[in-house]
Amino acid sequence: QVQLVESGGGLVQPGGSLRLSCTASGSIFNPNVMGWYRQAPGNQRDLVATMTSSGRTNYKDSVKGRFTISRDNAKKTVYLQMNSLKPEDTAVYYCLFGSGGNNYWGQGTQVTVSS
Repeated sequence: QVQLVESGGGLVQPGGSLRLSCTASGSIFNPNVMGWYRQAPGNQRDLVATMTSSGRTNYKDSVKGRFTISRDNAKKTVYLQMNSLKPEDTAVYYCLFGSGGNNYWGQGTQVTVSS
């Protein structure tokens, strides 16, 4: 059974930074894609950033230049470095691992950007 555990969320002031981490346990190796999605109250879950096993990245337009996704396959971990945070970045952030036709989701971590 594959489980994803996220960490790093919290409350931060506008302009601040946070680093999210998501680590997988269980039988999953070198996922085809790792990524982050977010969901604000009343909104659908949207893609924030993804990275393929070859290192190709894809970012939501509004986070380009501020967020950076990275992965450590040996640690089965994906990271999201978030800089210059804005109140509109407030949401629950979910990690995703895609492997063998299956998608695995984390439980979500709250990120709140507020003064």
